[in-house]
Amino acid sequence: MDTQQYIRLINKTHPLPKEFVPSCLVDAGLPFDIPGQSEKRLLEASAAKAALSLIKASRLEGINLYCISGYRSYHRQKQLYTGNPYVAPPGTSEHQSGLALDLSCPSVKLQLTEAFSSTKEGKWLARNASLYGFILRYPKNKEHITGIPYEPWHIRYVTKPLSTYLSLTGMVLEEYHELCNYCSI
Repeated sequence: MDTQQYIRLINKTHPLPKEFVPSCLVDAGLPFDIPGQSEKRLLEASAAKAALSLIKASRLEGINLYCISGYRSYHRQKQLYTGNPYVAPPGTSEHQSGLALDLSCPSVKLQLTEAFSSTKEGKWLARNASLYGFILRYPKNKEHITGIPYEPWHIRYVTKPLSTYLSLTGMVLEEYHELCNYCSI
């Protein structure tokens, strides 16, 4: 993927094509809650490398993050979509890009729940994700901008420079893209 793909806005108004599949999906050996072969263990190569660094750093600090879902094909997203606001329509899920990763921890029974934000793992992730090129994609109090409810478990790889910028400014990807569009006029 070129750098532009890492900062691409993916949402209901900026969907991925149905046939989009990242060119380099890899299983980096991340700690997933599922054994064996599964597409959700895959991430785009740079995102996988960054996620592995994030997980290794968390383990050194006694933080037990577990991966729940990485890559998800258009077809799989179509099967999962029920109209639930936490599940994006097919083509609009960042998981299809291979750049998104859902994480949880044993203290919330590896569930994807807002309670994750209050755990030591959730707090660590919120403080440290940007150091590895990730953003918390759907933060609290930005639902009106992202169109997605608060998800403290969902991170998105955007590269270290952009994750640092977004972390320092408090902006979400939609605001960044709006700013870039404004500046290019």
